[in-house]
Amino acid sequence: MSKVRVHTISLGCPKNRVDTERLLGVLGRNFAPAEAVDGSDLVLINTCGFIRPAVEESVETILAAIREVAELTPRPALAVTGCLVSRYGQADLAADLPEVDIWLSTRELEKWPGLVGAALGKKKLEALGPRRLSTGPAFAYLKVSEGCSHKCAFCTIPSIRGHHVSRPLDDLEREARLLVTQGGVPELVIVGQDVTSYGHDLGLKDGLKHLLDRLLPIKGLRWLRLMYLYPAGLTDGLLKHMAGLTGPGSPLLPYFDIPLQHAHPEILAAMGRPFAKDPSLVIERVRRHFPDAALRTSLIVGFPGETDAHFKALKDFVARTKFAHLGVFPYHQEEGTPAAGLPGQVSQGVKTRRKNALMKLQETISREHLASLVGSRLEVLVEEPSPEWPGLHVGRVWFQAPEVDGVTYVSGPKVKPGKMVMADIEQAQSYDLVALA
Repeated sequence: MSKVRVHTISLGCPKNRVDTERLLGVLGRNFAPAEAVDGSDLVLINTCGFIRPAVEESVETILAAIREVAELTPRPALAVTGCLVSRYGQADLAADLPEVDIWLSTRELEKWPGLVGAALGKKKLEALGPRRLSTGPAFAYLKVSEGCSHKCAFCTIPSIRGHHVSRPLDDLEREARLLVTQGGVPELVIVGQDVTSYGHDLGLKDGLKHLLDRLLPIKGLRWLRLMYLYPAGLTDGLLKHMAGLTGPGSPLLPYFDIPLQHAHPEILAAMGRPFAKDPSLVIERVRRHFPDAALRTSLIVGFPGETDAHFKALKDFVARTKFAHLGVFPYHQEEGTPAAGLPGQVSQGVKTRRKNALMKLQETISREHLASLVGSRLEVLVEEPSPEWPGLHVGRVWFQAPEVDGVTYVSGPKVKPGKMVMADIEQAQSYDLVALA
């Protein structure tokens, strides 16, 4: 049987990317990648539906694919999956976009081979191969859970993805070993809507501790990075356990991605965040156990009721804390969320000005931090050749997470994608470093 040539477009977060890789894995030996829509048998779009701009991007991407496949002979099949499907439902989307051949829920992987086979006129496709990595040789995401059981007033995730469901420890360890030993990736990035809640639904009192104990001994694992650490879950007990796992030769990175969303207690309470009194306590707790921790957070500006005083408190908090990395997002009034009906909705102009002010402050903080590293020698994980400069490669040092943080541009005779090299930091930019190995 000839291979199914699949062109993939994965939108949204790393968790979505993992779903795309699993969908491709389901095709097993029948799958072959296609670089473009032209020349493919199947175009797979994995959508995001978290906030309105993501919904608009997903719809625009689908419409562009519909136009492109319509001009080709033979016409590739068009499949759409992901959060857009889960949020708005297959029936309504199919009525508006009849040109799409397959609508797939991420909870229906077992149906995927049959649906694809039918769309392509094939009687049978073999199913359930290993994940097909799309992240290159340097790293892979390991999604440890699905959904979220928190009740943040602004968030659509629980309605889209359902309540928090952890994957079994044995499954995660097995997949991690395959990624590192057979896939050859030196870095695993742990993702989930709330990684600190891992295992609670499995009856594990300290699920994340158990997970770390399983993953850290994997031979060949050089870096283990944790993303999406819910602030309330970063207890002294967990942090003490993590600190005991670090040290020379340990893959566990002192990198903490903590989505705080805001700093003022009144706004945090309106958001439904469970640590509404003082988020500084979470930061102090982390730094007490990890004095040199790299901290990343995401913040929402323009939440209903946010005044100039609330925003000033948030800005002062950012100035004091000096995050290594910061993402700032204007609040979006999402249908079906409790926050959508709150009084005191903030104008788009005010949201934009507040976002720009925080990002300008963060640029200064980042530039000063990176400038202090010039002249030091750091390990760089090389990802890929630079598309712009021959001989230059794009990589990352330990405090730079893939796809969301800055990068380190590195050159030298031993530099190769997937390899880790020691390099001298020669130049610092606002968010990136330049190094020579």
